[in-house]
Amino acid sequence: MQSLFHIVLVEPQIPQNTGNIGRLCVAANAVLHLIHPLGFSTKEKDLKRAGLDYWQHLKVYEWANLESFWQTHTPDATHFFFSTKAKKLYFEADLKHGAFLYFGREDAGLPLHILESFKNQIYKIPMQKGVRSINLATSAGAVLYEAVRQSRIYESWDNI
Repeated sequence: MQSLFHIVLVEPQIPQNTGNIGRLCVAANAVLHLIHPLGFSTKEKDLKRAGLDYWQHLKVYEWANLESFWQTHTPDATHFFFSTKAKKLYFEADLKHGAFLYFGREDAGLPLHILESFKNQIYKIPMQKGVRSINLATSAGAVLYEAVRQSRIYESWDNI
């Protein structure tokens, strides 16, 4: 089965988050793209422990930087960026098959140049006032499963 969505982590810093997102990608048949520099080694046991025995089934690619990623996957209308600084809510995004879902560093979010360059493709997860952000893996899960819901891909899954 072809992967329908891509999670793009731009410079993730915490191996447990990336491991959890890897497991999430396996469950939803998504591809994980890791944009360097990373705050950890992909050989770290914390990363593998969080992904448990799913890690060997994960379609994961590492990229030297965002520019090298964009040489292969040119940003277009299928690229969506998620930030607490957005105005639009994530369930307003039209998440079609093949969509690229971008998330930034746990401590800084996406770089400013991305937020400025893709103003019409930036979305946020709603939160109550006073909450700075939610966990990266939780954010990726909410958005990825909204994409699964919109695409109705789950209708072809065996275990529902």
